[in-house]
Amino acid sequence: MPKRFRLTRRFPVAMTEDGYRRLKRFSSDAGLDEGEALSFLFENFDSVTDTENLTHRLRLFNADLDDRKR
Repeated sequence: MPKRFRLTRRFPVAMTEDGYRRLKRFSSDAGLDEGEALSFLFENFDSVTDTENLTHRLRLFNADLDDRKR
């Protein structure tokens, strides 16, 4: 029996323009709305990410974060 898809949490999110454009493109390609696309990504996080690449990308993102906030 398939799990019922319920949106149980809503939260305000701040995203970069690049991140939002990529989310819109992914959700459009997948035939989902943005909330469904985010739910899919986080429910399947381990299978859609490369752990080594994620760690490297996170380090780069954090290094630039202060400059990007200004």
